[in-house]
Amino acid sequence: MNDKRYEHGMEKLMEYTVKDRENASTHLKIADDLQDIAPDVAKYIIEFAYGNIYTRDGLSNKQRALVTISSLVTQGTEPQLELHLNTGLTAGLTQKEIVEAITQLIPYTGFPRVLNALKVAKKVFSIRAGEETA
Repeated sequence: MNDKRYEHGMEKLMEYTVKDRENASTHLKIADDLQDIAPDVAKYIIEFAYGNIYTRDGLSNKQRALVTISSLVTQGTEPQLELHLNTGLTAGLTQKEIVEAITQLIPYTGFPRVLNALKVAKKVFSIRAGEETA
């Protein structure tokens, strides 16, 4: 393992990680869930995605989060979307910015994916507000 890259990646990851909401999806929870089956995957996420990509110059944390959220909406990957909606809020995006970005995707990805994404956003916003969802 490239310790410096892992360390840089972990520092950047923590800038996106909510610490005061136990029920919020985070990369750290995902890493814990992977320990028994694929521990290297968590290491790759931290080293490559956060150590190499997220630490590049040119975009703010908020901009990176918005790009990632948009990509995940278009792919229809709801579990990862939940995680990155949390990272976006932690990076400073507002609920309104997130909803507007998702709405902007209607012409490009269609109503079904946007409706699914808004359902996930509603869940994340509720959890982040401290409410429990079913």
